[in-house]
Amino acid sequence: MHSQRMVLAAAALAFLPSVALAQAGPTIVAQPTTTLPLKHSPQPTTANITAADLMTRLYIFADDSMQGREAGTLGNFKGTTYIASEIQKMGLIPAGENGTYFQTVPLKERATEAASSFTVGGAPLAFGSEWAPFTGASESKRDLATVYGGTTGAKGGTISPVDADGKLVVFTLGAGGLSLGMLTDSAGRGPAVVVVVTPPMYLAYFSQPSEFVDDPKQHTSAPPVPVVFVSAEAAAKFFDAPLAQLTPGAAGKTASLDLQITVKPVPYPARNVVGIIPGSDPVLKNEYVAIGGHNDHLGVNHTPVDHDSLHIFNHIVRPLGADSRNGHATPEQMGEVLAQLAAWRATHPNSSRLDSVYNGADDDGSGTVTALEIAQKIASLNPRPKRSMIFVWHVGEEKGLLGSTFFTDHPTVPRDSIVAQLNMDMVGRGDAWDLTGTAKDGSFLRGNMNYLMIVGSHRLSTELGNLVEQVNTDDHHGFKFDYAMDVDGHPENVYCRSDHYEYARYGIPIAFFTTGLHSDYHQVTDEPEYIDYDHMARIGNFVEDVAVHVANLDHRVVVDHPKPDPHGACKQ
Repeated sequence: MHSQRMVLAAAALAFLPSVALAQAGPTIVAQPTTTLPLKHSPQPTTANITAADLMTRLYIFADDSMQGREAGTLGNFKGTTYIASEIQKMGLIPAGENGTYFQTVPLKERATEAASSFTVGGAPLAFGSEWAPFTGASESKRDLATVYGGTTGAKGGTISPVDADGKLVVFTLGAGGLSLGMLTDSAGRGPAVVVVVTPPMYLAYFSQPSEFVDDPKQHTSAPPVPVVFVSAEAAAKFFDAPLAQLTPGAAGKTASLDLQITVKPVPYPARNVVGIIPGSDPVLKNEYVAIGGHNDHLGVNHTPVDHDSLHIFNHIVRPLGADSRNGHATPEQMGEVLAQLAAWRATHPNSSRLDSVYNGADDDGSGTVTALEIAQKIASLNPRPKRSMIFVWHVGEEKGLLGSTFFTDHPTVPRDSIVAQLNMDMVGRGDAWDLTGTAKDGSFLRGNMNYLMIVGSHRLSTELGNLVEQVNTDDHHGFKFDYAMDVDGHPENVYCRSDHYEYARYGIPIAFFTTGLHSDYHQVTDEPEYIDYDHMARIGNFVEDVAVHVANLDHRVVVDHPKPDPHGACKQ
């Protein structure tokens, strides 16, 4: 699942840190010692969706040799090659480009060159710790007069375009974000450079190389002027008085920005994998039920950590993994961590290992291999469902839903022929010891033996949401659905954080199936040995059942809710 906190700025620069939730004091259920191995010998798979088949596939797909499957790397290239080879064996029809299973996404890397500089009063600021660029183009702006622009979003509290014209303007970030279009008037007068004081996390993020899809259809526009983020300490160097004492228009020191940006393709092709199982009805086979997961993850951590220590620490201290708000242990928690680690070491001598690979077994190895199992099951049916099935394993979900955005902007079948999309992202956990997320009020959610979180199934189509529930009841799957993170206004915005939304923005009904978060989310400890394969097989059989029911309807799933703007911002 795509991390909300990785999206640190929108096109309008409405960049605000995530609101902290009241997450203090959850009851932690002890995680049982896994009996699964670090490595597993692959076994032949069958037409049925089974725990054994899922285990074989996931130990291959989330192996260290896949190097975390980051989009644009060799590991992801190997992962997508594996998916394509499997669906070729199943007999799926290639539905990518040029008669292949692959749709290549034009992913490129943008990086700030070391020769870039930002000086204030002739003194350089330190790149990465004091400043980082938000804009992605080379710029050279020298000897600019500096003025204070005020606090963004404050009524009457910012500088006018006339007073900002041709100058470097420093803004304090307020609750309303910053719309750059408001800084320029109809005559084109406005700042030459915009500087925004931001928390350190923004500098750390934007100083790193970033990827983007070079596609005009993505409707992203560069800011009209260069935008630079600076730390509070760096901002103080622009003026002789503290920012808190300044009024809009206060003059500062002369500054120069020399921003050198390079853009190049990623080292290995970033690829969606697309295959079709034709339907059996001569008319309805021209419509499609889409089934998907994402094939990428986070790559490699270049600072290896002790796997067992981190696994135990996160379960006790950071039970939502990367989405946990508090990373600091209390003395009591640290005592429990050390006690559990000592007990583990005592029963597993010489087992200590350094870990650096974000294997992504659950995120989203689980969705990927479950989709493979569903494809194998449906390909074996006789007769097959009336409508066709299109399977899409999206790339670049972790970088901002890049592959699903590209596929829905450039579908390899007519977009309006897709009647529904069923998305699986993180379907391998959800047991009683996993905290799966938070309710809107900040209270914790917890898994159970019949746990399945559903998001978005009623948002465009009441019929689809009802069908999901009916299949669960009528076919005795026995899941207990959790809709707590699907409510309007939920601060985690989960509806917008996985590939299903890119279909929903075009008015295609979706259902997002997940077992939610856990302490290994976006950690190097998300490995195949911690997956509940029986639970995952049940989910696979359920989603396959839903897909077949949708495919066999005598009508398209009815859309009875307003469709979103396909190019607007998503807000749950």
